[in-house]
Amino acid sequence: MLQLTGVTKNYGERRVLDNVGFHVEPGRLTGFVGGNGAGKTTTMRIALGVLASDGGTVELNGSRVTADDRRRFGYMPEERGLYPKMKVGEHIAYLARLHGYSKADATANATALLDRLGLGERLNDTVETLSLGNQQRAQIAAALVHDPEVLILDEPFSGLDPLAVDVVAAVLSERAASGTAVLFSSHQLDVVERLCDDLIIIAEGTIRAAGSRAALREQHANHRYELNCTTDAGWLRTVPGVTVIEFAAGRAVFDAPDSDVAQAVLRRALEEGDVTSFAPQRPTLAQIFTEVIK
Repeated sequence: MLQLTGVTKNYGERRVLDNVGFHVEPGRLTGFVGGNGAGKTTTMRIALGVLASDGGTVELNGSRVTADDRRRFGYMPEERGLYPKMKVGEHIAYLARLHGYSKADATANATALLDRLGLGERLNDTVETLSLGNQQRAQIAAALVHDPEVLILDEPFSGLDPLAVDVVAAVLSERAASGTAVLFSSHQLDVVERLCDDLIIIAEGTIRAAGSRAALREQHANHRYELNCTTDAGWLRTVPGVTVIEFAAGRAVFDAPDSDVAQAVLRRALEEGDVTSFAPQRPTLAQIFTEVIK
């Protein structure tokens, strides 16, 4: 498990990270979200040892992270860092060899991974001839080719079309399922919500929310319910304490002050006719994000 505790960072008199702490568990995908300048990239660079912190600790499995530990990390920066004149297959294999793989194993790893990422037919093309989206896939391969124990990705879905997003998401899910601890940042909240097991929200250098996706949605639930029934639910507007948000014939979305009022609405709906569905509405990640960064 990768654990950050009390991490701080200052640039002159400006504090850009303030007591940042969270953990990334093996076998789970952790999404790291925040606005521009919130501190995501700085936090990742400190975790990787690329940048020194002014306080706090970074630990792997309960011990301070060492240079040897970080050789087991995979990192994809937001800025592309591949050599443009190298052939794609040779480049990714070369990076595997830097991590101690034999030439044969490095080539096999690179070939299999690039094929899985949809670049199997581009192995002998130079990096600079790839589209920006395919360069992004190659950059992801560079982070994965040595089978890292911890994977840290800065905006891995940037510049990818929807099909490529699905391919990359599947690859990351497979890596997590194999036991890798995966932390990635993204501005694409719909992708984060669909993909991640755990979420971390940062704003102005502080962690505003962290936990499992389900726990955060439950924690930030606002007593909003959706009712679908076979009769007109206009009577809902007369129920004390209820605020109707959306209404269309037999469908209504409403806020209730507590679960007792919600259950009273359900009982009334059953008296009026058949109820096809009744359930609380859990907030989306975008809604949680907006709430916690205010």
